[in-house]
Amino acid sequence: MSDARPVDLAALLAGPVEPAARGLLGARLSAGGVTVRITEVEAYAGSGGDPASHAHRGPTRRNRVMFGPPGHAYLYFTYGMHWCMNVVTGPAGEASAVLLRAGAVVDGLATARDRRPAVRRDVELARGPARLCSALGLDGAAYGAYLLADGPVRLAEPVEPVDPTAVAAGPRVGVTGAHDLPWRFWLAGDPTVSAYRRHVPRRRP
Repeated sequence: MSDARPVDLAALLAGPVEPAARGLLGARLSAGGVTVRITEVEAYAGSGGDPASHAHRGPTRRNRVMFGPPGHAYLYFTYGMHWCMNVVTGPAGEASAVLLRAGAVVDGLATARDRRPAVRRDVELARGPARLCSALGLDGAAYGAYLLADGPVRLAEPVEPVDPTAVAAGPRVGVTGAHDLPWRFWLAGDPTVSAYRRHVPRRRP
């Protein structure tokens, strides 16, 4: 018998980041004519003492939305070429957020293919946080967007609740601080989940 239950996104995002991250699996994110079903996420505690979070050292111009109320989008630019998206969680002032790492395109497939013409297989269209944003056409213009309203970027409950026994957990990807904390969550066996790569610090010559 499955323990899957309907998801109340507003209540979920208002709570602690770890259960919020788990609960976002299976949720649907829509933007730019494309919808993805979220299959992989990572939790970041921020002001709760998480050294891997962008909010670890307090508010900045870049991370200010993380310190606001839950349900808003935090996007950041990385490697000078990619956008990545987080969903802000917890009460205002705590700065926790969930990084959306991967998803399966469930609507707007042709549009997602047009945005990512080099991709050979559809399971790779939103496989990884930067690819997910690219498939959805997301960039810095979505920074701060409220996701639970009928706006250009929308987060919706899963069509079918996810069975908790189908959720796997493991270390986060590519972080230097608290890299063994098992706060990456994914739908076990889903082909859109990205490959795990542990961060290896570069040695100075």
